[in-house]
Amino acid sequence: MSEEFGKAYWEERYRGRTALCSRRPNPQLVGEAGDLAPGTALDAGCGEGADAIWLASRGWRVTAVDIATTALRHAREHAETLGADITSRIDWVQADLTSWTPTEEHFDLVSTHYVHPAAPREALFRRLAASVAPGGTLLIVGHHPSDQQTTPSRASTPEVYFTAEEVAASLDPDRWDIAVAEARHRSATDPDGHEITIRDAVLRARKHP
Repeated sequence: MSEEFGKAYWEERYRGRTALCSRRPNPQLVGEAGDLAPGTALDAGCGEGADAIWLASRGWRVTAVDIATTALRHAREHAETLGADITSRIDWVQADLTSWTPTEEHFDLVSTHYVHPAAPREALFRRLAASVAPGGTLLIVGHHPSDQQTTPSRASTPEVYFTAEEVAASLDPDRWDIAVAEARHRSATDPDGHEITIRDAVLRARKHP
C-alpha cells in the first residue's frame, strides 16, 4: 500500500479540530464485545479514543494505539473529563501499526475498526491475531468492498476494503473458532449531511484455549 495513510496524513486529519470523530463507540464493538467478561484489551488504531473509553468504562484494561499524536491528545483529554476510574484503565501508545508489534498472546480482546495501514493489511492482521491470548477474542471491522461507491468521499484506496470472509480464511482453523464473518448494513451520515446505508465487514473469532 502507498504512504497515503502515513503519519503526516493522519496528523493533518486531526490537527485543528477538537473532535473529528464521534465520541460514541463503534456499534460493531458494542454488539460483539458487550457480553464479554472484562480483561485486557488492545484497541489498534484507536483514533480519538471512543472505543477505548467505552471498554474502560466496562472494566477493561486497555492499550490504545494510534499513529497520530493529535488524535491521542484529543482522546486523553476526553478521558480525563470522565475521571480517574477511566484514565487509570487506559494506556495511550503512539505507534505506527505498520511496524509496531504487540506482545504475543497477551490480550483477551484485540479490536480494530476501519484501520488504514500504510502497508499491506494482511501482515497487520497476522500480528494482531498473534497478540490474542488463548481463549481470547479477535474483532476486525472494516469497509466492505461494496462501499467503495457509496459516496465520492468513500472511494479511497481500494486496499482498505475487504470482506470478513477473507480475514477468516487467513486464520488457522486449528487455532480459531469463527463466530462471525459477514457483511452488515448500518445507517450513517455522509460529509454532506445525507443519510446513507453502508456495509461493514465484521470478523469475530475466538482463539482456542
